[in-house]
Amino acid sequence: MPPKSASPVDRHVGTRVRLRRTLVGMSQEKLGEQLGITFQQIQKYEKGTNRVSASRLQEIARILDVPVTFFFDGQEGAGGAQPGTGLGMVEQFLSERDSIDLVRAFNTLEDRAVRRALVDLTVATANAIRSAAQNRQDATAPHRTADERTP
Repeated sequence: MPPKSASPVDRHVGTRVRLRRTLVGMSQEKLGEQLGITFQQIQKYEKGTNRVSASRLQEIARILDVPVTFFFDGQEGAGGAQPGTGLGMVEQFLSERDSIDLVRAFNTLEDRAVRRALVDLTVATANAIRSAAQNRQDATAPHRTADERTP
């Protein structure tokens, strides 16, 4: 019998547990201690490898100070954020540790001009990288003759 794979719902709930835990600055070990389980079990929940029971999810929600529904927000079919949409992009962004570090540091900046300059720098950098990648792709694409071009 092949090992069972994580369901999309289990992965989504796990991702949301990790997102909230990271946003509040709590380690897997600390959350595990408060639940009376190991950090390895928290890892399994966050990966969606192990399902979180309803009672355990309610306890996690209490510890992380969110309603249980938080863990289902954005789940396909639940009317929430979808990947590629504005809210879905935010959730994807916030699921990365670097993103959370960036947001925390950004929020300590009080000068609006400095904040705007950082946003502009980030946008310009992303555009330059995207443009360079497109130029590389164009340079390696086969060149067509005038007869092959579409009018």
